[in-house]
Amino acid sequence: MRNSLSEVHPFSKIIFSLFIVLVTFLIAFLLGFLIAIPVFHINISDLTNILTNYDDPDTIKFLKYLQTIQAIGLFIVPAFIIGYLFNSKSTSYLRFNERITSRSIIFTIFILLASVPIINSLAILNGNMQFPDFLTGLENWIKEKEMSAQALTESFLQMDSVGSLVFNLFMIAVLPSIGEELIFRGVFQRLFAEWTKNIHWGIIISAFLFSAMHMQFYGFIPRLMLGVLLGYLFYWSGSIWVPILGHFVNNAAAVIFYYFYADEMTRDIENFGASKDTFVFLILGIAIVAPLLYLFYKENKQLPTD
Repeated sequence: MRNSLSEVHPFSKIIFSLFIVLVTFLIAFLLGFLIAIPVFHINISDLTNILTNYDDPDTIKFLKYLQTIQAIGLFIVPAFIIGYLFNSKSTSYLRFNERITSRSIIFTIFILLASVPIINSLAILNGNMQFPDFLTGLENWIKEKEMSAQALTESFLQMDSVGSLVFNLFMIAVLPSIGEELIFRGVFQRLFAEWTKNIHWGIIISAFLFSAMHMQFYGFIPRLMLGVLLGYLFYWSGSIWVPILGHFVNNAAAVIFYYFYADEMTRDIENFGASKDTFVFLILGIAIVAPLLYLFYKENKQLPTD
């Protein structure tokens, strides 16, 4: 069963979907913030200092709470609303009901793990990019903002117990893998494919938005590559569970590695597949990913995007 909105022009659907995302996020964030004031004993007049004091454990708890609210309000809730408005059955529109084989699950896990050195190599390449001299001011501003974001991420990843590991897996792996895949693959990849009448453009544009949403210039290329990879896995399988699983594996692996090896191996993990000593792993990663993608493609029947 389809709603009347299902017949609207794809571009209008895209604009309407963006509006739903914005409104839902603002409502969720406002309600979440109002709830947080008494719970976290927030003083509005001192909010700026609170949000930048990453050495305070209470601040980190508050920011983790806001991160959780953002994932739910910006991605998960809007996706189900959009799915209902366009189809009446959100689970059907978002492709929750499509069957996936156990072989596809195994292929997905190994594809994402084998992609680590490839993604990290792209991250190194992206990180070494330099702006023209006349944009030095912009370059310095971007680097300053990304250093601040990195500091926050590192504060989030400080884990001193199994409980903190479990919560970080929930906040950094479970919620983003569900929410971001629902919006970018389940909704926008489909809409851009309808608008351009080309699934490949749909995958690329939604991956571009997926990477741009993180607002990290020096991580744009590897996230774009990840978005394209997840986009094709979704297209070939026809099931939203596949990119959700892949996204979860990517994020969860980083959290787990950091938990066990933060002191000894963080730098090695970040450079895995990107340094001279690990160049062989980059080649090995490509050699493994390529046939796995082919096997995944052969395992799954391509489905229409509308």
